This record gives sequence, C-alpha cells and structure tokens, in this order.
Amino acid sequence: MTQPTVGIVRTQSFTFAHPPHAMTLDSGVGLGPVSLAYETYGELNADRSNAVLICHALTGDAHVAGYHAGDDRPGWWEHYVGPGKPIDTDRHFVICSNVIGSCMGSCGPSSINPATGRYWGLDFPIVTIPDMVRAQRELVRHLGVERLRAVVGGSLGGMQTLQWAASYPEMVDGIIALATTSRHSAQAIAFNEVARQSIMSDPNWKNGDYYDGVRPDLGLAVARMIGHITYLSDESMHVKFGRELRGGAFAFNFEGDFQVESYLHHQGKKFVERFDANAFLYVTKAADYFDLDLGNPESPARRALAGTAARFLLVSFTSDWLYPTYQSRQVVDVLKALGRDVSFCEITAPWGHDAFLLPDERLETVIRGFLGGLHGC
Repeated sequence: MTQPTVGIVRTQSFTFAHPPHAMTLDSGVGLGPVSLAYETYGELNADRSNAVLICHALTGDAHVAGYHAGDDRPGWWEHYVGPGKPIDTDRHFVICSNVIGSCMGSCGPSSINPATGRYWGLDFPIVTIPDMVRAQRELVRHLGVERLRAVVGGSLGGMQTLQWAASYPEMVDGIIALATTSRHSAQAIAFNEVARQSIMSDPNWKNGDYYDGVRPDLGLAVARMIGHITYLSDESMHVKFGRELRGGAFAFNFEGDFQVESYLHHQGKKFVERFDANAFLYVTKAADYFDLDLGNPESPARRALAGTAARFLLVSFTSDWLYPTYQSRQVVDVLKALGRDVSFCEITAPWGHDAFLLPDERLETVIRGFLGGLHGC
C-alpha cells in the first residue's frame, strides 16, 4: 500500500542580516548576510497557530519529507511527516531549515563570502547551537509565525529543540527532543575530534582552502566512518554483518576482508559525494560547544526553562550509546524539579543512535499523542 506523501516539494532560500545589520554570533563576530535553505509543508492556519519546526541532525538538510522533482529519494523523515502521519501536514504547517555552518543550502564555509567573492573556508566564523536557533527564529518570523506549536528534532536536532526552549521560551508550546543530550560528553567530543583530525590530516585539506582543487575526500570519508560507528549499536552491527567475509575466506591482505569493512568504506564514499569537509568541522564543533549547564541553578538556560509554559517530550533508545538514556533522564529530572510538564519514553530498539530516523510504531504513537495534546490539536 502506497503511503501518503506531501508530494513534490522544492527547497527555498531566505536571506537576512544584510550589512551593516549583521547577526551577532556567540563568538562576538557579526555574520551577514545570512542565508537559510528551507522547506515547508502543509498550510499555515488563519490564526497562525499550527506551525511545527523540525530540526535536522548533524549532516542533515531541509528536505524532511516529500520528493524533489526528478528524484525518487524521499525526505529523511518521510515516514513521520505527511498527510495523516504523526506530524500531520493536513493539520500542521511544517518548517525545516538547514542549519548555518552546513553545506546543504545555508551559508557556511563552502559558501561564497560576498565581501571577497571567494569561498569562505576557515574565514567563516565558528557557529554554535544558539546561533543556529537564532537564525531559525528569523526564518520563522519571516514566514509569519510568532509562536510554534512544537519544535521537533533528534540528535543535533534535539539539541536545537532544547535550545529553542531556553532561548525563546515564550515562542514554543511543545518540545520533542529525540535521542539527544543537554551537553556533549567527553567521549562524544573525543570521537568528533578524531574525525576532525582525519580531515585536517588529509594533505588535500590545505587549511580549508581546497575548493578550487582536489578535495580532502579521504579524510572526510574516514571521518564519516568514525561517526557512523557511533550511530549504530553492537547488536545492529552483529545482525547486519557479524564476522561475515566478503570473499568467503581470508585474503591475507589489507583490502578489507569483512563485510562491515566494506560497508563503512561505502558509507564514507557516499558521504563525500554530498557533504563538505569544512562544514563537517563546523557542525561537529557546534555540537561539542553545546552545554545548557542544567546542573547549575543559576545558568541562563535553567532560569529560562523555569519560566516556560511549554510541554516537553523526551525520547531515548535503549541501544543508543552516543547519547544514552541517562542523558535524557538528566534533562527530565531538571524539568521535573522546575515544575515543568514533561513526559519521557525509553524505546527498546536494537539499532543504536540512528533508531530515531527509522520507522517505529512506538515512536509514531508518542509523537502523535504529544502533538494531539497541545492545545487540543
């Protein structure tokens, strides 16, 4: 049976902060103009109260649902967004934008610096999760929305949802944070640093100035291989690959005997075809910098959360060892201590961190139920 879809969609662009009115970043640097690639689905209702913002993960993009003309690949969350689906586009006006610092249509190091006419490269300023949310707010207001029914996201997208609640508590009715954390652990930072070093050690990286020549594909591929291991679980890798050999016997060389090795090489090769090495440095650094400091009673984020009327839903997955359940529970415990309306669900799933991207009836149910309970929607 064919699933309903939002159909053919197109990515749009919004630009703001034109000089001299630059957007001030957390680093103190002014960035402008700022461009965001975004897509929308469904219709904004008369009182502009049905908007849902979806935030993508580390290397995602604005194409969350539907199909681009001439492309048979659906959006990355097609199973969850569309007519009659958990995020129902017959009822909600859905927005998804690509984060700044990325390379999927929004401004980042692979964009042209209008002041020089050359690629930004490492001259692009470091951006943070709050910077990304600050830019999203400009887009939301540009679309005529002053209050969001919900902000939804997983992984890096989940960090953005929590930042929305901390930065603009008066603008959000509901927060759905999936497979995420309020701060990166030392282990998560360590994995990101090894991935970044693999890029910066590639001789073709050239301190980020490679756009007119050969790109650091090998370094970026290895970075993706490292990251991809953290997205899976031991169980899922065992089920998919075990110790299966490609040729049925050891080859006694270093070309890759095991199926799992072949899989990781394939993932790395696919990734370099769609993503930029410098952008990978920027988005991983933003993730590492993220820290709501919720354990500190005087932190700005905790004070903001204490005053919000938003409802919260946090979801973790049993086999996620990148952002394990205890990290979601830490956020839940703080929200409960602050007297906020918070629900929590741990879903048993064998697929590791990537479980939030995969079809799951339990996740469908909790998302649908949570959105349905917001102001009687």
